[in-house]
Amino acid sequence: MWVAKIKLKHNCILGNRCEKFKVTLQSVAFSAFKEENSTITSSMHHISGEEANKQNFLKDLEKDKDVIKVEKKKDMFFLLEKAESKAVTFFTPKIIFIKPVIINPTGYERWEIGSWEKDEIVKFINKVERKMNHFELLKLENISLDTIFFPKLMPALTSKQKRAVDLAIENGYYITPRKTNLRKLARIMGISLATFEQHIRAAENKLIPDILMYSK
Repeated sequence: MWVAKIKLKHNCILGNRCEKFKVTLQSVAFSAFKEENSTITSSMHHISGEEANKQNFLKDLEKDKDVIKVEKKKDMFFLLEKAESKAVTFFTPKIIFIKPVIINPTGYERWEIGSWEKDEIVKFINKVERKMNHFELLKLENISLDTIFFPKLMPALTSKQKRAVDLAIENGYYITPRKTNLRKLARIMGISLATFEQHIRAAENKLIPDILMYSK
């Protein structure tokens, strides 16, 4: 399968607010269709960041004139929106998302899309590039199926377990070489090292078996 890794930024009700409120979204697009002069899209999102920032993001999003519907539950929300144009509208049935889209606190989006036909991805790239404020093709390669991300449903984490994992990711704990340690993360979270270790280990014990699809 041919896979493209893309970094882009455009005038987007989500990316703009990620930058404004310093939150991160993990997003999955469901559908896109034309209605009169607008494009209507439906999508599901997981939001991470400081609790106050997340709440302010959602409150501000609900006020946007282009939002048709928002349904929220904890750190997940479903969005139905309208826009003049969306990159996802250039998709064809021959293109799929390999991983969820990540929108970071600078407003940039990272996409990984795939197709059995290289020409389909190239055509998509050529169309989308003209519509974006910033567009960068990071990689285009032919990969094997065992490198495609296919997770189970996200396991239920407590709010403190999820916050511990979010902080670890945001501060570079899981990259090599590590940019932080558990003691510093515990200090940011305002709890003891032992308590932080308890939260993050419990979260990892839930997440890792699901990511690797091991069953107990």
